[in-house]
Amino acid sequence: MGQAAAHQAATLIRKTLAEKATANIILATGASQFEMLRALVQEKDIDWLKVRMFHLDEYIGIKDDHPASFRKYLQERFVNKVAPLKAAYFIQGEAPNLKQECSRINQLIQQHPIDVAMIGIGENGHLAFNDPPADFETAVPYIIVELDEACRKQQLGEGWFPNLSAVPEKAISMSIAQILKAKHIICSVPDERKAQAVAAAIKGRLTPALPASILRQHPNVFLYLDVASAKDLK
Repeated sequence: MGQAAAHQAATLIRKTLAEKATANIILATGASQFEMLRALVQEKDIDWLKVRMFHLDEYIGIKDDHPASFRKYLQERFVNKVAPLKAAYFIQGEAPNLKQECSRINQLIQQHPIDVAMIGIGENGHLAFNDPPADFETAVPYIIVELDEACRKQQLGEGWFPNLSAVPEKAISMSIAQILKAKHIICSVPDERKAQAVAAAIKGRLTPALPASILRQHPNVFLYLDVASAKDLK
């Protein structure tokens, strides 16, 4: 599944670079993206020096050397493994002024429209850290959000933190509207623990109570599932 998702993403990045000078991408993090990223960095004939990278979210109050830091995750699993990028725009979750940090990253992403976004779906149906009920209306690219208990338990269950009290309660997250601005979306969702959210997103109501359901409104979404995550689909 991850290899197929990575190959589709690489194909779209190559196509973008054949049509214009640079490509702008979004990368997600978490256990669901391990296989996809391992495969993506092995793809051939991508001029990474022409690629700008943004990421979806970052915990507030965590430094970039923390085991759960998404900057650390992407630096180790992606940035260090490809040729130098044109740019890697990281969210500084421990910035002393979070509003200024949001403004900084908002200005950057508004200057570089996204060509390919690689994302996942949370156990509670979240996209990035937009937990239910998600804000479908805000046009602000990056926003400060509160993490619900289900989201925080997922982070604990994936082994990023020693206990629930250590999981931050807030994060800076890319908004739903900004995710949907990407020209193409590659959504990789493995594991049985995601099956209920996947089925609800595909077959249920389109509602902020299930943030991933909004993907049905995007014209170019590629959804990659494994047998376990697809088990509730008929």
